[in-house]
Amino acid sequence: MSSLAGTRQLAESVLADHKRIDVFISNAGIGSRTLGAERQTSADGHELRFAVNYLSGFLLAYLLLPVIKASAPSRIVNVASLGQHPIDFDDVMITRGYNGGRAYSQSKLSQIMFTIDLAHELKGSGVTVNSLHPATYMNTTMVRQGGITPISTVEQGGAAILHLAAGDDMAGRSGLFFNGMYEAQANPQAYDVTARKKLRALSLELTGLG
Repeated sequence: MSSLAGTRQLAESVLADHKRIDVFISNAGIGSRTLGAERQTSADGHELRFAVNYLSGFLLAYLLLPVIKASAPSRIVNVASLGQHPIDFDDVMITRGYNGGRAYSQSKLSQIMFTIDLAHELKGSGVTVNSLHPATYMNTTMVRQGGITPISTVEQGGAAILHLAAGDDMAGRSGLFFNGMYEAQANPQAYDVTARKKLRALSLELTGLG
């Protein structure tokens, strides 16, 4: 979703058709090589990978959250990546020294930071929030268009996502990052409370939720 208005329209459509949301899986994404080397922006003027890979999922989760909470026990799964780059809060939109790989990795770390924050916010609500790197270079259109030889199958990645969405062993577990089927550690910035507060404040401002 290249505009926040489009994300809001999607939320309205989902809420019109669904009275329950037991599982919300956020998996929109633009790869590190998909768009070429030049920096691009969304319709709202935000760096495109940050907007699509992170901000749209952040906004959509909050717009759907009342129904997700009312459907508890329910789960939110954010599909992130092992590719993670710390956020430079002086240049979040990477206007200097732009690199598609960095932009992708920053957006994915942002997802993980959001996951941890939202898990804290929803503690005791019956809603769990986790993120994962499903598999490395799955055989997807995004990977092939990036000129990368696939390493993993879509089925492997799907099984890892399904584990977080429906696995009995994940009941009540929240705020975690997984590499495939196994719990893992994200980039250290994900566990920096100050950094997460900065990202949350910025995200609320950019999405109009603040």
